[in-house]
Amino acid sequence: MIASRAKFAASLYATMSISFWGISFVSTKAVLDKLDPYTLLVIRFGIGALFLLVLLVLKRYPLKIPFTYIPHLIVLGILGVFVHQVIQATALLTIDASAAGWIISFSPVFTVILSVLFLHEKMTVLKAAGMIVAIIGVLLVTTSGSQQSFQFPINIGYLLMILSTLNWAIYSVLLKRLHIQLPSLVITFYMCLLGFALTTPFLIRNKGWEIMPLLTDVEWAHLLFLGVFVSGVAYWYWAKALEVLEASQVSVFLYLEPVATLITAILLLQEKIIPISILGGIIIIMGVILVNGRLFTFLNSLPWRNKDS
Repeated sequence: MIASRAKFAASLYATMSISFWGISFVSTKAVLDKLDPYTLLVIRFGIGALFLLVLLVLKRYPLKIPFTYIPHLIVLGILGVFVHQVIQATALLTIDASAAGWIISFSPVFTVILSVLFLHEKMTVLKAAGMIVAIIGVLLVTTSGSQQSFQFPINIGYLLMILSTLNWAIYSVLLKRLHIQLPSLVITFYMCLLGFALTTPFLIRNKGWEIMPLLTDVEWAHLLFLGVFVSGVAYWYWAKALEVLEASQVSVFLYLEPVATLITAILLLQEKIIPISILGGIIIIMGVILVNGRLFTFLNSLPWRNKDS
């Protein structure tokens, strides 16, 4: 019962992380017209690190960490925070948010392969089938707005997004493989702080502070969302999910990212609701549940399911 509840909670954490990341493409795109990618990331990491620091103080977590973990955190921070976010922000200069959401959803393919090679996870028929179902759903969601057949135009933006999917897979596997014996909140804080430190020199070089007074209230709202929920809460919850589930299982939740991006585009950009998009979203969710089949164990053990026993 406890194990099933823990796995269900981990799945919720992963779902919330993916929802925030899916929305982040729209928020990032909204401010890139004024800010260069590095200035955007400095503000985002700064807000995220401050938010996480407040949480650490409120929870009375010790900020001191063993020296042996510092190299691990530096590697994770460079890969999962600095490199990953710089690549994505740069890619969004030349491709739209929905395309970015579609490409990042293929990261689980890399994660499953790396997990089999380095974490000794098993490639089961159920996982393979779930991945195929989810990919079909992703294709339906991301091509529903086009009257043309599915196309994948190659330019630097698309190549960078493909690179970011591989980079994220490596980060997720490393986070699982390193077994850092620290609270996930502490790990996330130091990675966000490292991202802030690594991007600050670029802010100074580009004099990014000069454009900050010109930002509107709406643009600052996007930046606050990116800092608190995307750089802070989402990374924290992703680490919490990896504490319970296999890396390949958690990574499959990335298939939900285009759904979150689509919903955000409908709400903020007043895009049309296309029936095939809804169908694609349902298929994606079915694929995720199929790969994470253990959720049914929890559903069968819910209190109201046992009332008659």
